[in-house]
Amino acid sequence: MTTFAELGVDQDIVETLAAKGIVDAFPIQEQTIPLGLPGQDIIGQAKTGTGKTFGFGIPVVQRLGLNPEPGVKALIVVPTRELCVQVYEDIDMLTSGRSTSVVAIYGGKAYEGQIDQLKAGAQIVVGTPGRLIDLNNQRLLDLSHATEVVLDEADKMLDLGFLPDIEKIFSKVPAIRHTQLFSATMPGPIVAMARRFMSNPIHIRATDPDEGLTQANIKHLVYRAHSLDKDEVIARILQAEGRGKTVVFTRTKRAAQKLVDELNDRGFNAGAVHGDMSQEARERSMAGFKAGKKDVLIATDVAARGIDVDDVTHVINHTIPDDDKTYLHRAGRTGRAGKTGIAVTFVDWDDLHKWALINRALEFGKPEPVETYSSSPHLYEDLDIPAGTKGRITTTPRAQATKAPDAAPAASGERPDRTDRTDRTDRDGAPRRRRRRSGASAGTGTSSERPVSAAPEVPADHGMKDAAEGAGTHDGGGSEHHDGKPAPRRRRRRGGRGGAGAPVATA
Repeated sequence: MTTFAELGVDQDIVETLAAKGIVDAFPIQEQTIPLGLPGQDIIGQAKTGTGKTFGFGIPVVQRLGLNPEPGVKALIVVPTRELCVQVYEDIDMLTSGRSTSVVAIYGGKAYEGQIDQLKAGAQIVVGTPGRLIDLNNQRLLDLSHATEVVLDEADKMLDLGFLPDIEKIFSKVPAIRHTQLFSATMPGPIVAMARRFMSNPIHIRATDPDEGLTQANIKHLVYRAHSLDKDEVIARILQAEGRGKTVVFTRTKRAAQKLVDELNDRGFNAGAVHGDMSQEARERSMAGFKAGKKDVLIATDVAARGIDVDDVTHVINHTIPDDDKTYLHRAGRTGRAGKTGIAVTFVDWDDLHKWALINRALEFGKPEPVETYSSSPHLYEDLDIPAGTKGRITTTPRAQATKAPDAAPAASGERPDRTDRTDRTDRDGAPRRRRRRSGASAGTGTSSERPVSAAPEVPADHGMKDAAEGAGTHDGGGSEHHDGKPAPRRRRRRGGRGGAGAPVATA
């Protein structure tokens, strides 16, 4: 292994990294830092989790010097908000021994704080394309002196349709600059962009194109699972021996929120990151996961590249990714920094064709996912789940609190579900008890009425049905003859309920 000091990194940066326990450089860093320090344009092909942020970040910070002049001198463009926060934190850490200031520019957050930092003279900007262009158009972000430019996760930029925005950004920075581009894959449009905007770049591959090194660190398990049993399977996996921080990926925002609610109800400590959450809530959830306050994170793909946590032991694909690239990016949340990890993928019956394509592209040699249920013996063996494990942690205070309200009605012989419905009906504006007392005390009525006091003649659910239907029709003024027969009881109760608030006819 090569140390950062041996690569020519300044002593203050070496000491900052050492304070975090980072001494030896990863392969991508060994190859990019010696080229980046003198200003060579670089195309770095490496999967996330291999240390490329320091690979481009150290040359950027060091080339700006110990005390750079105020104003934007370096621009790092990333595709997602979560990755923006992660890269910002890493670069900010590298500059902790210098006067250099770093600012994160991304959507979903108030403009004011970001603008204030720019006005204060921040020299390094880490940002997403949309907010960068927005502030530049408002003349609040001056890129005309940004001689250090980095494009991170360029293939994701392509997937999200950001290439036109990238072209606009390149038109705002100086023609003579030091440019670095990093991407996990190198599709044609990315290669074309590199040729257009870079000067004689050197192409560096940290690993084989099929990411063989990273894949060797990860145990891949693929199960054909029933959709109604997935939550139970996940809950049992979360109790596996040695299970640390876990990321669960879902296809939709709704599925993510539903799963986090389900797991929390089962006694686990889960958080979520998805598009229906505010940016502040997403950042709180991510921070809690990184700090270990929550050990399960349910996420959609939008958040995938911002989950840069070295101690994720398990990744679970609640729904199969659409393609092999997405699979690699999801699985890459574990097995980071040379550690081992486990990636579990559930394949629905309707998605077997997707798995066939992924299996062929990544050469897994697993054409048929094993049919798996929460009680399958091989599930326990594959994931080292203790025998007898069930999908609920019953000893948590949450579980006990959930049971407590049901205990009192049961002791008194009442039916909790019926009592709850009656109370709810009352709150909705259909006071069943008051109507019944009114009808019983009237003492007059037509011959077609049945006495309200003759309770045995009324079916047990009849009163509830009347109350529910009344609540749905009392504001419309329409007919209440639902079954073709008059309902004089209800008509008299409506008249009796009018009181001071009802119009009174005068002769």
